[in-house]
Amino acid sequence: MNSHELIESFAEFAKSKNIDRPTMIKILEDVFRTMIRKKFGSDENFDVIINAENGDLEMWRTREIVSDDSEDIWDLDKIPLTEARKIETDFEVGEEVAETIKLEDFGRRVVQTARQTLIQKVKDLEKDLLYQKYKEVVGEIITAEVYQILGREVILIDPEGNELSLPKSEQIPKDRFRKGETTKSIVHRVEMINGTPKIILSRSSPAFLERLFESEIPEVYDGLITIRKIVREPGERAKVAVESYDDRIDPVGACVGMKGSRIHSIVRELENENIDVINYTDNLELFISRALSPAKIGSLKIDQEDGRVSVYMKPDQVSLAIGRGGQNIKLASRLVGMEIDVFRELEETEDEEDIDLAEFDDEIDGWVISELRRIGLDTAKSVLALSREELFRRTELEEETVDEVLAVLRQEFE
Repeated sequence: MNSHELIESFAEFAKSKNIDRPTMIKILEDVFRTMIRKKFGSDENFDVIINAENGDLEMWRTREIVSDDSEDIWDLDKIPLTEARKIETDFEVGEEVAETIKLEDFGRRVVQTARQTLIQKVKDLEKDLLYQKYKEVVGEIITAEVYQILGREVILIDPEGNELSLPKSEQIPKDRFRKGETTKSIVHRVEMINGTPKIILSRSSPAFLERLFESEIPEVYDGLITIRKIVREPGERAKVAVESYDDRIDPVGACVGMKGSRIHSIVRELENENIDVINYTDNLELFISRALSPAKIGSLKIDQEDGRVSVYMKPDQVSLAIGRGGQNIKLASRLVGMEIDVFRELEETEDEEDIDLAEFDDEIDGWVISELRRIGLDTAKSVLALSREELFRRTELEEETVDEVLAVLRQEFE
């Protein structure tokens, strides 16, 4: 393979990988200079001239002529007079000799190695470009085609044919993918693993919901409405706190749209995730009240030091505040950044008859009482008002423990 064939084949390969001409020439020069250093020990007195358009390559070695008995004849940038006159008979000491170096002078094996090195450098550059490209768009939505569905991840292909990974942990639990369909997600993070970039996508991240709001709601995209915080149970429920600095704009109404027209497409993309849009306020009590929507609270007590809030409400509002599987109260706690405890407001006629669960701490373990309080049960009668099956379903307690609690409480009233 001569220099013309080598450069031409490399140029075609580099072009197919979208490598620009200056970068391509730099890669070629680096490889040829590496060859020179291996053969001659240094490339300081060598010039490499490449014309990638027509495949021409010129390599020149420049040396100063010294007398045959000079101490410098062994220097790499010096040449004895006798040797110089083999090139041109009229050379004199002190002049410079410029010799052309042919690619063939390096030997067939070195040239083949150079070709492989060139290809590898382009592949490495391609990986680096891919890494930088996606590093710049972390947190942005992309649409990609489902290529392969595996147990732990789904492999997607972007429009340029690059492989992207959507791990099981970053999927919405209700997601069902089919090969060939397109899906939206955000670029969650980009990692370099053994020199190969791995682009990891996410559909469960709060940032994905935020980007969907920006794409579907013009006021959010334009900055007229600000998203203050998002918390999610992917595929189940989300709470989004929004704020507008323009009194003429209702941030909740603008996000939901007429009859839910704007929020509907977002809900559909998130596999029917229930989205509560909440008007943000610096008034913590009011914000907590809005976060527990649709439940209506009676009163609350905030303990800033412990980061806890005790909320009191009518018995029929407790289940609404807690939500299915405790989702509503969990998300509300995360949204306001405090642990929320829900308690029933007792009717006046019940105050004397009912007994606080704390009174049973000698018979019922403290962690069991805490678990009952977690679902809004803080008195004996509030526990007895629920069936055995309901208690077992709503708490983390075992059936045997539920039976023991019920037995203790019933005995008290008998």
